[in-house]
Amino acid sequence: MSHALVIGAGPAGLMAAEVLARAGVSVTVAEAKPSVGRKLLMAGKSGLNLTKDEPFETFLAAYGDRSGALRPMLAAFGPADVCAWAEGLGQAVFTGSSGRVFPRAMKASPLLRAWLGRLDGLGVAIRTRWRWVGGAAFDTPEGPQVLAPDVTVLACGGASWARLGSDGAWTGGLPADMLTPFRPANMGFKVDWSDHMARHFGQPVKNVILHAGRVRVRGEFVISARGIEGGGVYAVSGAMRDGAALMLDLLPDLTESDIRARLAARRPKESLANTLRKRLKLDPVKQALVMEFARPLPDDLAPLLKALPVRHGGPRPMDEAISTAGGLRFEALDQGLMLRDRPGWFAAGEMLNWEAPTGGYLLTACLATGRWAGAHAAAWVAGRN
Repeated sequence: MSHALVIGAGPAGLMAAEVLARAGVSVTVAEAKPSVGRKLLMAGKSGLNLTKDEPFETFLAAYGDRSGALRPMLAAFGPADVCAWAEGLGQAVFTGSSGRVFPRAMKASPLLRAWLGRLDGLGVAIRTRWRWVGGAAFDTPEGPQVLAPDVTVLACGGASWARLGSDGAWTGGLPADMLTPFRPANMGFKVDWSDHMARHFGQPVKNVILHAGRVRVRGEFVISARGIEGGGVYAVSGAMRDGAALMLDLLPDLTESDIRARLAARRPKESLANTLRKRLKLDPVKQALVMEFARPLPDDLAPLLKALPVRHGGPRPMDEAISTAGGLRFEALDQGLMLRDRPGWFAAGEMLNWEAPTGGYLLTACLATGRWAGAHAAAWVAGRN
């Protein structure tokens, strides 16, 4: 029987292992941490967002300039397939009002337990605390180990959340010309707040449009002692990271003319704060942002309330990011995700140079690329035999 080695036991690696095992290949999964799927479990603490229920072309567009490279993989294993896969593991799913799909249990742990049970039934051997040091060699608690696989799948993760296993250390095992430097993705941004903002730390800023470069997103975000974070910020974080200014439309349901008309109804002795609250329904946290970023206030507030510039100090550290951009370049891989200069070596998951927003896109593409790499690895080893 042929033997496959999968390096990394996140969603991409486990999916590759399952596909290989179903093809009749003996599979060993090597994981550097003491347990598997640690980042998946962390993601599930706030509700495991499996995928997004929307038209395929809309879903694909979320991957930006990597949508072309990922198209065949996501076409073969897209949102509907992710749902069917989860339900096949006994995890019923539901779709929220935003189109995001979650397991009814919300957490990742029941799904992961069921998945590991399935893999065990398929004969997949999982070795934890095995740290890859190059080739098929590992540092393990029992000392150095060297395997002799017929085919290898790399699923080593990105470079954020190092304590969960995604530390980017694997880059030392590949030539530099195959790699694009890692950058944070889906991350918060540093803001050096003035003292008056402290009472708003932890507060959400709801119903705004965030605009950075060509990206406009309606959503919300959170003010923290360290800066700004949350879904709305994550959605525009790539453009901000690459230099685009962040602008906030604090009143997305009103035009500038509407705002001017309401401000004109201000009574002679009415304070500006009361006018913003009563006439424009601007809550205290939005008012605080105006005072933080717009002083001295102009005579015409309408343009400012529709496009408030947010000063920030750049992204939070990469290890705090939900995911990363950069990694193994698609140009170094063939259409089956095999390394062009290393026959029999495949790659999948977040270690590839693609970037996805939150909302289920990241996990779906990890599963899809893992399935794709596993299927082509199985076909490759079968062809050799």
